[in-house]
Amino acid sequence: MSRPPLTHQRVVEAAGRVADAAGLGGVSMRSVGRELGVEAMSLYHHVASKDALLDGLADWLFAQIATPTAGLPWRAEMETRAHSARRVLAAHPWGLGLIESRRSPGPASLRHHDSVLGCLRTAGFTVALAAHAFSVLDAYTYGFVLTEVNLPFEPGESTEEFLAGIAGALVDHPHLAEMVAEQVSGRDYAYGNEFDHGLALVLDGLEARHDAEVRART
Repeated sequence: MSRPPLTHQRVVEAAGRVADAAGLGGVSMRSVGRELGVEAMSLYHHVASKDALLDGLADWLFAQIATPTAGLPWRAEMETRAHSARRVLAAHPWGLGLIESRRSPGPASLRHHDSVLGCLRTAGFTVALAAHAFSVLDAYTYGFVLTEVNLPFEPGESTEEFLAGIAGALVDHPHLAEMVAEQVSGRDYAYGNEFDHGLALVLDGLEARHDAEVRART
């Protein structure tokens, strides 16, 4: 059975599978070649170097994140984008350190960034406030995913089981114990449920600032 021909897209997708299995440090021309069942040298017809492969991986991630549409309600578009970015980065946590670090952004990355800014600018955000909004939304989303994927739970361990293990440590920390008793214990708590609450706080602040700037201009 013949293999499908190599393409840039197939090489990048294979690199994504390698990164999912072995982390970003496991990605090399040789490991990606093995994933595709070809010699590493054959990849150079489609990606110029490992750096170009990493650029492609970053762009591959951006291509999976929902792109906001100018002219639609900005808050709903930013919510959709944040949830989409969370899903993509939680599925590929190696991307957290990669997605904004590349010096040669690809077409999906550039289109994505331009669309976020375009959605905000069309909604009346100033250039400065659109930049601030972009920054704080990404900082919140990426930071939340970083915390979420590194929570110290054992496989299959419930929140209640984890709390039972640290109950003694809470005795001398009344505010922490109060929060755990009121918000976590016996409530089928999942840290992931916090995402919407925090996102709403960020968006509320941006909405208030945006509305104030609009009023000041009229």
